Amino acid sequence: MRKSEGFPPVAREDARVLVLGSLPSQRSLAHQEYYAHPQNAFWPIMHEIFGISGSYAERCAGLTTNNVALWDVLQASVRRGSLDADIRLETAAANDFASFLGRHPDIEQIVFNGRKAEQLFHRLVPADCIRRLKLFGLPSTSPAYAAMPFTGKLSAWKAGLNLVRSNNERRNT
Repeated sequence: MRKSEGFPPVAREDARVLVLGSLPSQRSLAHQEYYAHPQNAFWPIMHEIFGISGSYAERCAGLTTNNVALWDVLQASVRRGSLDADIRLETAAANDFASFLGRHPDIEQIVFNGRKAEQLFHRLVPADCIRRLKLFGLPSTSPAYAAMPFTGKLSAWKAGLNLVRSNNERRNT
């Protein structure tokens, strides 16, 4: 099995919320895009919440314009296929959150795209990096998580991203 390498973060300095997945899927790695699987609900949810659409670059720009940063917990790991359950923990290396958060001091909240991302974060990231942050687990947008319909995922993500949405609404009034 080959080691999967993650992507750099999508973020501006003024990010307020950091969305974390676990590790890019095989489809995402092949396309070099976060959430590239056509059945992943991430980008449709971002469209519903923020009106983000267009090319991958335009969608990423839409996130950062809305003060949302995007990254993964893992910098690299061995995983057969794309399922989070197949991530080999003994090969998992976390991203450098201390440096990232130091460069993005306005981040107040981390939201996790799925339970596995949240579990990996708590297991691999030192607690002193995140003392001041609110942590919020959200349902996975992966097509592998079929137990919740799109409407349920959308509702949960709207609640989880409420901090950034309410700040943007105040700024626009």
